[in-house]
Amino acid sequence: MDIAYIPSPSHGVVHLGPIPLRGYAFCIIIGVFVAVWLGNKRWIARGGRPGTVADIAVWAVPFGLVGGRLYHVITDYELYFSDGRDWVDAFKVWQGGLGIWGAIALGAVGAWIGCRRRGIPLPAWADALAPGIVFAQAIGRWGNWFNQELYGKATDVPWALHITSSTDGRVPGYYHPTFLYESLWCIGVGFLVIWADRRFTLGHGRAFALYVAAYCVGRGWIEYMRVDDAHHILGLRLNDWTAMVVFLLAVIYIVVSARLRPGREEVVEPDGDTPDGDAVALDKKSDTKSDSKADDEAAETTDKKSDGKKSDGKKLDDKKPDAKTDSESDEPAQSVEPAESEEPVEPEESVEAARGEAESAKKV
Repeated sequence: MDIAYIPSPSHGVVHLGPIPLRGYAFCIIIGVFVAVWLGNKRWIARGGRPGTVADIAVWAVPFGLVGGRLYHVITDYELYFSDGRDWVDAFKVWQGGLGIWGAIALGAVGAWIGCRRRGIPLPAWADALAPGIVFAQAIGRWGNWFNQELYGKATDVPWALHITSSTDGRVPGYYHPTFLYESLWCIGVGFLVIWADRRFTLGHGRAFALYVAAYCVGRGWIEYMRVDDAHHILGLRLNDWTAMVVFLLAVIYIVVSARLRPGREEVVEPDGDTPDGDAVALDKKSDTKSDSKADDEAAETTDKKSDGKKSDGKKLDDKKPDAKTDSESDEPAQSVEPAESEEPVEPEESVEAARGEAESAKKV
């Protein structure tokens, strides 16, 4: 009987000449771009500078890839180091096999290095990037579809995944598409973190811890459905135990952090344009230089004004003697000029002559 199903790609790689284009790698790359893009928007909204998320991702992504691959190789070592296996395959990341637990753990180390160089707190950066990371996981899970891996138990549901490959112990048939379940779960977790972050103003790493806790819940029941080989402890797959432990740690962090540091960071990134950890010091130096420059300019302007006032005062002083001289020269001129109503004054010799004539007339 024909049933509805999700088809699997016949090939997980397309060759563009000599260059192989692998679907698994494309999903990882697209996921990284989405995480950085969304993380940058959220970082700016929290008061950070554009480009900071990408600068730190340069450290976090390579560390995350190495950590994810290490976790996978360590927990599934028999795939690479048992009889008949080639240990070189452990380096073939494009064939699949990245453990999210190792990717987050070692990726956090790389992010810590990048944050330290920028002088910003790692929890604040993680909070901004949390939804982007889980959306990247949702996209990356479709890489498992290209490789026909990570499927669940056999089923006849309409959305069953049709496996056609028989390599590495696969049995063709119809199975639960656990990669799809986890992809959809991750999308839901991403929107949950965005909503909770806005509703409760999460900060100091609590948004990231919420993402971790919510993801672990879904990973627990999805992992239980998978049928691929895995190590078991007390009847449960290793990843189930890992999910439970990490879930408890995330919840404890949320509770303790909320009590010790409630609210959200007021400042997530200090002022500075340099990517090194000395950004704050360099900014302080530049601020000091700019302040001293401004003070010098202000002092220069003040000196110019004072010089102008001195020159103006000197000009006024030069003018004052002239004015005084003019006034002094005017006063005698005014005293010499006879009034129109007064008679002209006779010379002194004429007066003496008149007196002499008068005396001679008396004697006669």
